[in-house]
Amino acid sequence: MVTPAKIFEIKEEADPKLMVGKLKDFREEELHQTEKGEKINLITEILDLKLEGDSISGVFSKDFVRRRFYRRQVVENPITEESSFWIEPFNDRVFIIVSAPSVARGVKKLLTNYVANKLSKILFITPHSVVEVEISHQTLQKLHESSPQATKLIWFDHVDIPGVEKLCLAGSDLADTKLYHDYLDHGEIWYVVFEVQKRGIVVGITRNCVITLFSKSTTEEFIEYILQYLLSLVEQ
Repeated sequence: MVTPAKIFEIKEEADPKLMVGKLKDFREEELHQTEKGEKINLITEILDLKLEGDSISGVFSKDFVRRRFYRRQVVENPITEESSFWIEPFNDRVFIIVSAPSVARGVKKLLTNYVANKLSKILFITPHSVVEVEISHQTLQKLHESSPQATKLIWFDHVDIPGVEKLCLAGSDLADTKLYHDYLDHGEIWYVVFEVQKRGIVVGITRNCVITLFSKSTTEEFIEYILQYLLSLVEQ
């Protein structure tokens, strides 16, 4: 099962107890009327909120209405989507990790950026207090070159070849050092998929800190890996 997550940073003063109080009391209700005139109460709230030391975890829950076409009629059904999040202090900075897709898949509507913006409004009124962060091209390059045999795939962007937007190395091409350096001369590493050999997992990392787990592992182990290793790679 693929598990996606994205790292953000809080740019305001972040007191854990105050944040927990705001998150605990958050609840929004929206009345939706179906095409048949039925009324559905859609709820957005924070569930399973925990404070351990200065670390906060919880689940962002939001109701949606899904429309489907059945026997020439539109059928509307309420669904609830949930996204886990973690607020973690690290080296005088505070990060938010949101476990959710960054791109819509199927009926999935609860995306990482939406959750991050909503948490920013809940905690600080403005949506601009939680911002995106980045892992540099140079850091991803060092990550690959420190253990080339562990790399499964590399995507390059910012390609200066006319008519080419992205380049990719995968499979046997990864062993071609000359081809790799040719691609480096014409672009920057955007996405790298590699095996974390000490943990026996395969993860993908983009420059804008979307982290994808491709191996069987628990969510707790995945987040622990992000906290212990990847936060230190985020640019200042």
